[in-house]
Amino acid sequence: MTDPTSPLDRPRGRVGITAVGASLPEQVVPTAELQHRIAEASGLPLPAGLLTRMTGITSRRIAADDEYASTLAVRAARTALAAAGREPEEVDLLLFASATRDMVEPATAHIVQAELGGHAHALDVTNACNSFLNGIDLARSSILAGRARRALVVTGETPTRAMRTRITDLDEARRAFAGYTFGDAGAAVLVEPVDRGGILDVDTETWSEHWTVGGIPGGGSRHPRGDEHTYFAGDGRTLRDVFEKIGPDILHRVRHRTGLDWSDYARVLVHQVTLPYLDRFVEVTGVPKDKLEVTVAELGNLASATLGVQLARVEAALRPGERVLFIGLGGGVSLMTMVWEKS
Repeated sequence: MTDPTSPLDRPRGRVGITAVGASLPEQVVPTAELQHRIAEASGLPLPAGLLTRMTGITSRRIAADDEYASTLAVRAARTALAAAGREPEEVDLLLFASATRDMVEPATAHIVQAELGGHAHALDVTNACNSFLNGIDLARSSILAGRARRALVVTGETPTRAMRTRITDLDEARRAFAGYTFGDAGAAVLVEPVDRGGILDVDTETWSEHWTVGGIPGGGSRHPRGDEHTYFAGDGRTLRDVFEKIGPDILHRVRHRTGLDWSDYARVLVHQVTLPYLDRFVEVTGVPKDKLEVTVAELGNLASATLGVQLARVEAALRPGERVLFIGLGGGVSLMTMVWEKS
């Protein structure tokens, strides 16, 4: 319970997303160019158009050498704050929620806040491609618990720096393939109490026994040094099989608990890895294609920034009372859903 003498207001029952921002690097790299770079560096003759056909991704944005995860997060944060007419000093919780970061220590949230200004409680949240959705949920929980009044949740994703651009054999190519889906981006949302609507429902499903399916092993105590451990490696087919096995259950639970069907959502925003994966998602779940915001073909797999970028693209067209279903998929393995109603 909040101390009645505390300067914090007592939490209200409804918390929602009140502003959104996104940022994309200027540099556009077509998939054909990426494949040429890989083939040239590896000395391997790759069939023309191979990566494009396998992923459905025609291009992606790649951060410049002087752009970092924090750079993309700061740009998105400034957009969100400006949309809400807020200053950084009005935020008392800042969460950098991302699969990538500037460095192991300190938390990238401090780098973001140093650029923005303000002195909010700042920390990092990381859970692969579900990081941003987790951050929004944790911000909401903190507000409902009376620990914060207004939270800024940001992500800056630069997974293209984990691409293996030189491969030596077919096995290495298979392990590196998932990394060739990546694109860079940033996103941000302001989370605060609202009078109506807001975040209506959250659900999660976690199968941690599959944590070895994919990831970037370097930088921790298992592999503190060595470039070999800084590349993304994974088994995309196994990951898809896991998601197909456990994914429908969480959607059934949301439908049963909320009473909401596909027709009750204005948009359905889902994490996107490749276009074939997204097509399979539509086939397995039955979600109407016109509810989706397809970003993967143009921007690639944006890791945890995917849902934030999609939200930034559709938010202005949403009317108060319209609902959005977020569906997050992350390595580890975790699934997450969030139902949000625009206030």
